[in-house]
Amino acid sequence: MSYMELHQFAFRARMNNFVIALFLLAFSLVLAGCPKKDAPPNSRVATSERTTEASPTMVPGAVAFNGERAMEHVKKQVEIGPRIPGSPELAKTRDYMIGLMKSYGLTVRTDEFTASTPLGEKKMVNLTAEIPGESKDVIIIASHYDSKYYKDMRFVGANDPGASVGTVLELARVLGASQQKPKLTYWLVFFDGEEAFCEEWDECGKPDAPDNTYGSRRYVSRLRENNELSRVRALILLDLMGSKDLELGRDTMSTKWLQDTVWGTARERGYARYFVDRPEGVGGDDHEPFLRAGVDSLDLIQLSSYPYWHKANDTLDKVSAESMKVVGDVVLASLPKIAERVAGRPSNVTAPSPTPTIPQ
Repeated sequence: MSYMELHQFAFRARMNNFVIALFLLAFSLVLAGCPKKDAPPNSRVATSERTTEASPTMVPGAVAFNGERAMEHVKKQVEIGPRIPGSPELAKTRDYMIGLMKSYGLTVRTDEFTASTPLGEKKMVNLTAEIPGESKDVIIIASHYDSKYYKDMRFVGANDPGASVGTVLELARVLGASQQKPKLTYWLVFFDGEEAFCEEWDECGKPDAPDNTYGSRRYVSRLRENNELSRVRALILLDLMGSKDLELGRDTMSTKWLQDTVWGTARERGYARYFVDRPEGVGGDDHEPFLRAGVDSLDLIQLSSYPYWHKANDTLDKVSAESMKVVGDVVLASLPKIAERVAGRPSNVTAPSPTPTIPQ
């Protein structure tokens, strides 16, 4: 081999080695940028959908409540705008909710009715999604989904009712995905027409025709007509429970044993600072028609300490995904305890009474 040939051979060898070295370097950089299988960089997000350890109320691998998902549902409602009963905006919201729950594999029932209001006849629609249980007895988890009507104010109701709707929708996903059949049947219920059409709660109401709770009063009436009211063993109502400064007092109308169960569960899970032992005076909500009928009922609501209630600045920035997760976790952990309490016990259902009864 001549000197020139030897030189060319050596040069090619060096170039080949250089290319190989560059390839190895690039490959190592790619590997360094990829998440490791045993420690992904977003492992908190990746595992947040499922529990990793057993608890008295959830089995390993059970789907967990996701506050960010609940927040997406709140954003959707706020984007739609004010959602007054009978409006195209509420119809659009309803279609979104029904489509979502059906995508979770749930059967959704609608009950359309016409209510006489101070603003005339209004079409309203209640929604019910069912999680079948071992028993036909029912625990209802509910929220209203209409927003308050104001003539001269654009009220989007991010917390009232956006947060409670978002939370119940996320509870529907979690309960629908569970592979363990609950002891009791769960109904996820959305009431139309909770808000008064006049500015104040009792401004336009009459003793036999309140200007509020149109949907929940209709719901109890239909249960009674269908001889199904005695099936409903407990109601958990969510309303105004998504504030960034979450603090839920004890509604003075709610059933005490239900409160004790939920507040005790909150303490067990380290959430005592959110479920506080002070009275919360509500003066009426969608649980009232159920209490009148003898159904043990609980209202989870932050009314007196939420400064944006029924104000234009009840907007998305006032709502917290973490607060919704706190409430969602506590409700989920309380459900088996509530079912155990009511299973095999006689129903408290009574004939209609002029004032709410408060079962203890």
